[in-house]
Amino acid sequence: MCTLEKQGNLFILTLTGDDEHRLNSFLIDSIRAALKRVSSEATTGFALITTAQGKFFSNGYDLTWASSDPSRLLLMDTKLRSLIYDLFNLPMPTIAAITGHASAAGFVLALSHDYVLMRKDRGFLYMSEIDIGLKIPAWFVTLVKNKVKSPTAWREVVMRGTKLTAGMAIEQGIVDSAHVGAAETVKAAVKLGEELVARKWDGEVYAHGRRIIFHDVLTGLTNEIVSRL
Repeated sequence: MCTLEKQGNLFILTLTGDDEHRLNSFLIDSIRAALKRVSSEATTGFALITTAQGKFFSNGYDLTWASSDPSRLLLMDTKLRSLIYDLFNLPMPTIAAITGHASAAGFVLALSHDYVLMRKDRGFLYMSEIDIGLKIPAWFVTLVKNKVKSPTAWREVVMRGTKLTAGMAIEQGIVDSAHVGAAETVKAAVKLGEELVARKWDGEVYAHGRRIIFHDVLTGLTNEIVSRL
């Protein structure tokens, strides 16, 4: 599932194993439990890094798991909304260290971090819904429009399903920096995390600023979560 390691004032959350890290109910619950621990242990001057083992950061929803029961897709969507809400309210800077492919809901998970670092010799960012014949959720698009810099890029991501390399993603303002190899990507994330930790920001003040900037995203998440309770 996932592990949580604490290095000084850095929390490193790792999706473990050599699989695709498909987001089913169990993995989402595991990540949310780790974030709950992060929130409970953090004080002033902390940061979170999220990364993954293997070829994939996350290949999106676990559609095979969902295929046996139509209600499972709704359950995954509801749980992912709650996970993204948790990330946007986490009282510290967040960094995604993408060392492999991040597709569909996995792309959304990466975008929900404040900073995105990506391996440039393997992996792509890919909103796959158009190619696999699934209607993209409106809240995915709201997140894309808040995180990706231009309508042209929105079209490429959502309406063409362009597979973005690290270089392409930097051009679109999605990725902050690109690095050779998984180890160097995580190393760069740790370095950035240490720089952010050194600022000793008040976590609640930091989260308040994030909530204001991404008010539209949080409103969409909150409305959907409440409507399904």
